[in-house]
Amino acid sequence: MTDFRIGHGYDVHALADGLRLVLGGVEIPHSKGCVAHSDGDVAIHALCDALLGAAALGDIGLHFPDTSDEFRGIDSRRLLRRVAEMVREKGYQIGNVDCTIRMQRPKLRPHIDRMRETLAADMGIDPDRVSVKATTTERLGFEGREEGVSVSAVALIFRN
Repeated sequence: MTDFRIGHGYDVHALADGLRLVLGGVEIPHSKGCVAHSDGDVAIHALCDALLGAAALGDIGLHFPDTSDEFRGIDSRRLLRRVAEMVREKGYQIGNVDCTIRMQRPKLRPHIDRMRETLAADMGIDPDRVSVKATTTERLGFEGREEGVSVSAVALIFRN
């Protein structure tokens, strides 16, 4: 019998002028970027939490605390690669992942395929197992006012 597990992740970062905007491992041209201890890749952070949750390994803050100088400014892709390795060390494979990014601007559609390829490479899975979607909030809430970005992610892992 196959052992399936599902995990959910959610993350939010404030946006500020003059910072880099990195989502799904891809730098996106924009006047604002995420305020964070690391590179602020809110998509990868949510995805890490989904994978860790599915494997019952805690959350991203447990493994990569934002109080540690070791992780200051770190490329979040390194975190995702480590999380994927942790999932495999526990005997699981990644079945598929799905992320929804909520922000008003910029339009993300031109960057989504590259995000999918980048995330897939870092997790060691095929891009057709990675879904990334983007939506606005119709100018409602902190995302709509362009004060921040939020991401929800789900992950399916399994072992035979």
